[in-house]
Amino acid sequence: MNVMGQRQLVRDSLLMIADVRLDGVEGDHQVRVRNLSIGGMMAVSDVPAQVGQALQVALPRVGWIDGTVAWRQDGRFGIAFGEEIDAAAVRSPIKPGEWAQRRRQTAEELAIAASQAAAEQF
Repeated sequence: MNVMGQRQLVRDSLLMIADVRLDGVEGDHQVRVRNLSIGGMMAVSDVPAQVGQALQVALPRVGWIDGTVAWRQDGRFGIAFGEEIDAAAVRSPIKPGEWAQRRRQTAEELAIAASQAAAEQF
């Protein structure tokens, strides 16, 4: 999907904190998420994100997602996700302490844990 196509996706306004890892920039950086869709999000932060820069963003219930900086303006920037996410899951309530633990894990670790949890239910 192109950038214009992603702008047509339904975006939900919200305010939450997410961690971002920018390619070529050391460490995790916290950003405020102002809106979210299945294909991307708007972040507010002074991190040195540049248009076209690859990154990863950690979202509740989804984990680390690959993306690209789509635009930047006045302390805000858009992130186009590499694949669609379950935006409703990101907004769903989490237990105290659950997110702190989950954002330290990789997306692969989360997928393995989810498969194991599903197998235990049956």
